[in-house]
Amino acid sequence: MRPFLFAVLGSTIAASAVAAQATPPKDPEVGIAQLALTNAPAKGNAKLTVTSPAFKNMADIPFENTQYQGNKFPGLEWTAGPAGTKTYVVIMQDTDILRNGAPILHWSMVDIPASTTKLAAGMTDAPAGTMYGPNIRGTMQPYMGPRTPAGPKHRYHLQVFALDTSVGNESMQSYDAMLAAMKGHVLASGEIIGLGSAPAK
Repeated sequence: MRPFLFAVLGSTIAASAVAAQATPPKDPEVGIAQLALTNAPAKGNAKLTVTSPAFKNMADIPFENTQYQGNKFPGLEWTAGPAGTKTYVVIMQDTDILRNGAPILHWSMVDIPASTTKLAAGMTDAPAGTMYGPNIRGTMQPYMGPRTPAGPKHRYHLQVFALDTSVGNESMQSYDAMLAAMKGHVLASGEIIGLGSAPAK
């Protein structure tokens, strides 16, 4: 048992060391102008505090939460939205690369009830009443973690929006439709940014 534990610990430490050695993200952030937070601002600039049990803001995302190893959902939690909040939307984007002129959309979830302010680590199914939204693979897609290419680290924005409405099925056909349904209805928003990197070869 002990050799196995040492092997697991050794591989975890090695993966962390590899992530730490990768160079920081490039500046400027090429996709920041297309970020959901930028394009669907909250009324009065009201803020939500967003955290994850897997990593701190601007810290490395563990490899088990990436497509390179496990693709496990890292978990997400946020402070409650203001009075009038009916649902939450979560959007994850990589703003350090553009595809078709937009940041890579990794994951989205919509119609999260106002009573829910936490998504558990390892979540594999959308909670009751919620829906997976679009990502670059298509509509109604589950969590798709980072698959950062070799080179500098990338920033992954996990953004949470408190809405005074429901986004609904018809707005799930594309990112643009989802964003259009959100605009003018965001009561508060916030994010946590995790850093992704490619494993060493």
